[in-house]
Amino acid sequence: MTDPTADVPAVAVVGVHGHGASHVARALQAQAEGRARLTAVADPRAGEADHVPTGVARHPSLDDLLAAGVPDVVVLSTPIHTHAELATAAMEAGAAVLLEKPPTATPAELDALLATSRRTGRPCQVGFQSLGSQALDHVRERVADGRLGEVTGWAATGCWMRPRSYWQRSSWAGRRVLDGRVVADGVLTNPLAHSLATALAVAGRQETADVLAVDPDLYRVNDVEADDTSSLRVRLRESPDLLAAVTLCAGERGEPAVVVEGTAGRATLYYAVDVVVEEVPGRPPLVTRHARTELLDDLLAHLRTGAPLRSPLADTGAFTAVLDAVTRSAPPHRVEERFVERVPLPGGDEHRRLRGVEEAVALALSRRALFRELDLPWTRTP
Repeated sequence: MTDPTADVPAVAVVGVHGHGASHVARALQAQAEGRARLTAVADPRAGEADHVPTGVARHPSLDDLLAAGVPDVVVLSTPIHTHAELATAAMEAGAAVLLEKPPTATPAELDALLATSRRTGRPCQVGFQSLGSQALDHVRERVADGRLGEVTGWAATGCWMRPRSYWQRSSWAGRRVLDGRVVADGVLTNPLAHSLATALAVAGRQETADVLAVDPDLYRVNDVEADDTSSLRVRLRESPDLLAAVTLCAGERGEPAVVVEGTAGRATLYYAVDVVVEEVPGRPPLVTRHARTELLDDLLAHLRTGAPLRSPLADTGAFTAVLDAVTRSAPPHRVEERFVERVPLPGGDEHRRLRGVEEAVALALSRRALFRELDLPWTRTP
């Protein structure tokens, strides 16, 4: 009897705990809909993954997985500093790759990975999930139609919370460098990297050459090496500047957003929920909700039809240039304890809240200024 699943792409997930569990769930959803088969996973703790169904092969590493058989798609949800090596191995073996963001820790790694993709003919989709949203297309169209007038600035913003346990989740958490390798696990380059990548995508400035200069303004409230509260200004080629203001030390979680300012109005894309709010003076706000294509589904469609990817590796040059500027900049300024409130959490955990940080983020966006340019008390050196 002919196997009805023989022509269904085989998918393997590498790194199945933490965020990797969501990739397992998406692969299983695609399997339930007949578009893929989850055939294998790889993780040093694969045996502890109760969310992986019986019958799915488990391996301790990607090398072991590939030795047992090369799937059509390898999903990589592993530490940032392992991305380049593992994605290279998967593509060299003949698999397409869905690579968690940020794609690489350095521009050199990105260039090498792009060369591997071109040479092997294997596509690499990057896990900026927000780029799968049709909300981006909507905002681009409104800008192109002149709905907002002439664009005067792009912005990326986000106020999130991350407890102490988040920074203790692994040896590389909150690190800029680990054992001589760039890790780049700061707010701008990992947890809220979507805000920056989405803003660059909306602006249509995703190539390395589109980034002319970066002015980072980095701070840390937690006992980490990387930044957890930061602003930066990106000077873009043939475009207004992009301003980012983000934090993981807010009092409560707010929806992160990309803001387009124009001479005739403003559009705010709440990219995590696919909602756009357009504000034009003299008119009521226009709120639109949009569909989203999951990036694994998009990659499977690309393999089937050749349709363009929503988040291809080739479109991450500008983001990686900004990441590189952040990781090469001076270490983040340590915020003095007197500006911090320690909030107890269940189980003995704790969240460090930077007092007034939400207002500081809003002020930075309204004035298009870096935190240090606002002369905030917690930005000063004692």
